[in-house]
Amino acid sequence: MPETPPPSARAKVLWLARLEYRFHSWRERRARRRGHKPTVTPFPGYAGPDWVRVLGRVMIVPPVKRTESGEYASVRGWRSFVAVPIGYAQVTVTIGGIEHEVVADRGGVIDTRLPARLEPGWRTFTMSVEGGEPIETRAFVVGPDVDFGIVSDVDDTVMVTSLPRPLLAAWNSFVVDEHARQPVPGMAVLLERVVRDHPGAPLVYLSTGAWNIAPTLMRFLRRHVFPPGALLLTDWGPTHDRWFRSGKAHKLSNLRRLAQEFPHVRWLLIGDDGQHDDEIYTTFTDEHPQNVVAVAIRRLSPAEAVLAGGRTAVNDHAAAAVPWVSDIDGAGLLERLEDAGVLSTG
Repeated sequence: MPETPPPSARAKVLWLARLEYRFHSWRERRARRRGHKPTVTPFPGYAGPDWVRVLGRVMIVPPVKRTESGEYASVRGWRSFVAVPIGYAQVTVTIGGIEHEVVADRGGVIDTRLPARLEPGWRTFTMSVEGGEPIETRAFVVGPDVDFGIVSDVDDTVMVTSLPRPLLAAWNSFVVDEHARQPVPGMAVLLERVVRDHPGAPLVYLSTGAWNIAPTLMRFLRRHVFPPGALLLTDWGPTHDRWFRSGKAHKLSNLRRLAQEFPHVRWLLIGDDGQHDDEIYTTFTDEHPQNVVAVAIRRLSPAEAVLAGGRTAVNDHAAAAVPWVSDIDGAGLLERLEDAGVLSTG
């Protein structure tokens, strides 16, 4: 559990959080005076047979140029970070012809669970704000007979970012677009193979990255032919009791939520040794051994480890209740998972 700050520190953090909200409110008023309108940026979610986890963010974004194909021109990360979030915006979510009114949080993020009965697989619905044009989004509905799922980290697991190093993280987030980011070799093939071997299995990309980078991340995944999946990111800035949100707490809370929402699903957990994935997955496996089929940890190369600020200590999992494998890339992890009997050979 994260250490609880003293009352004086909590008061300072609460004050900073209020200041952040006031600053965004001022930016919102200024943007509206310039004629800009809020919009919803949807993120792919997931669902059960009678509910949907709806994800998105309400923002006023700077105008962007469209390409001849009609798609938005490549937008570097900084544009997402200077977008104005609309705190506590009221959003209309329409699923199966039924409208639901939901309220975003103070950072404009929508993360809510709504009732709906949908068939398994990818299903679409719409979101709109302030009577604007409905924006189509989608969620992957997990069938009641599905017993296998995949959770994958993003940074240095599917995409080489060296995120723990602050200056390089800022460069990747604010300057470089998805064309300049490099995929981890073999990871797209590994994930595609796992999804193909388990029809109907949900895939969840779980990252400590900010929601601001979600559009860039989704373009990157499509460009490098990663299979589609739900996206669970976090938000930057202070909370009511912390200077910054805890990435470890974010990952663990979402893993625990998945175990609660899908008690019949056993998850293949994929991460790397450049952050805290081994520790997080160890904790979750100890708590929910019945919900883990295997853990696959990608080992960073020496150069990547230097850029990432080193490796975290990886525990000895020889006596683990589930297979625990590691290798340097997706091809190696695929072989190790086949050797462990988690994936079929061939």
